Amino acid sequence: MKKSTKGLNTTCTHTGELEDVQFKGAVSPLYMSTSYAFEDVDVKRYPRYFNTPNQEALCKKLAALEHAEAALIFGSGMAAISTALMAFLQAGDHIVLQQTLYGGTYNFAVTQFEKYGINYSFTNGWKVDDFEKEIKSNTKVIYIETPSNPLLTVTDLDAIGKLAKKHGILSMIDNTFASPINQNPIDFGIDVVLHSATKYMGGHSDICAGVIASTQENMDKVFQTAICFGGSLSDYTVWLLERSIKTMAIRVNAQNANAMKMATYLNGNKNVENVYYPGLQTHPDHELAKSQMKGFGGMLSFELNASLDTSLFFKYLQLIKPSMSLAGVESTVLSPTQTSHALMTPADREKQGIKDTLIRFSLGIEEVEDLIEDIEQAIAKVKSITVLA
Repeated sequence: MKKSTKGLNTTCTHTGELEDVQFKGAVSPLYMSTSYAFEDVDVKRYPRYFNTPNQEALCKKLAALEHAEAALIFGSGMAAISTALMAFLQAGDHIVLQQTLYGGTYNFAVTQFEKYGINYSFTNGWKVDDFEKEIKSNTKVIYIETPSNPLLTVTDLDAIGKLAKKHGILSMIDNTFASPINQNPIDFGIDVVLHSATKYMGGHSDICAGVIASTQENMDKVFQTAICFGGSLSDYTVWLLERSIKTMAIRVNAQNANAMKMATYLNGNKNVENVYYPGLQTHPDHELAKSQMKGFGGMLSFELNASLDTSLFFKYLQLIKPSMSLAGVESTVLSPTQTSHALMTPADREKQGIKDTLIRFSLGIEEVEDLIEDIEQAIAKVKSITVLA
C-alpha cells in the first residue's frame, strides 16, 4: 500500500470515518442493523461477513495505520491470531514460532495444532539464526512477536522478512506491544500484522478486539476462514474502537515517554534486580530497537530483589492497578505467571526466562512522578512487613 501523505494524528482521526450525511454530525454515525437488503444493492451486508458500514470504515483506518492494503477487525486478539494461523496452515504443514510469545498464542499452538495435523517448532531464541535452524521443507509460516510479551525481547524485522522470502514462507507478527504508532512491520518486509486491539488501539480498558492487516490477496484468504470461524465484532464496539483510535498517537507517545522515565528510575533503584525495556542502552537489543521502532513503547517488566515479596508489593500499591490487561490510560501491573502466561507449564516459562517474581508494567498517561512515589511507598511497606516477620 502507498503510504499516506497525511500526518499520523490526522490518519488516526480522519481516515476511514463515515460521513453523517443526514445531520452533519462531527463523528461517524453508528449503524446497528444486523440485517440489510439483498436486492438492488452493490454489497450484501452481514456482520459475520465483516462488511457492515462501521466495520468497513474502521478496517480502512486500520489498514492505513499499518501501511497495508486491507485489514479485518475481530472480536478479540486471539480470534485474529487463530484465524490468521488457520487461514494459511493445513494438515501436513509446519510453522516456526518464536520462543518468546504471548501465553495465549503459545497455548493455541500446543493445544490445537496437533489435532489439525499441523507441525510446529519453537525457536531457542529470537535471532534470525534461531529461526533458520527450524525451517523444514514443509514450513509455511514464521511467526514472531516483537517486542515480546513479557520480556521485551526484540526480533529483527528486516532479517525475518528476508529469511521468509528466501524460503517462500509467509511471515506473521504480533505487533500489539509496539502498536502501529511505534512500529510498522510491513515496511520491513513482514507479510501479515496482528494486533490485540483491546490494548493500545482501544486504550481505555473497555474494548475487546483484534486486527489482521496484510495485502488484499492475503486478506482474501483470511476472509474465507474468518467467515467460517465467526469471530466478528459488534458494530457498537467497532464504533467505540474507531473513536478510541482517534487519540491513539497522542496516548502512545505519552506512554512511551513515561515508560522511558520509569525504566530509567527502576534501573537505578537498589530494590530492583532486573529491568527489561528496549529503550534502555543496557538492553541487549537496544540498537536493533532503535533501527526499527519510532518509539520504544509503553511496556516494561522488572523483578524486585529476592528479599521482597512481589504479592505484597501488588497489595500495597495505591495508584498503580494490579490488573489483567495492558495499554490503558491507567498504569497497571501484573504477574505473567498468574495471568498472561498461566497456561504455560512452569518448565516452559523457565525456558523463556519468565520468573515467578517477574512484574509486567504497563505505563499509563499519569505524571510519572506520582507513579514513582507509589512504587516507593509500596516497597517501603513490603520492607517493613519483612522486618517484622
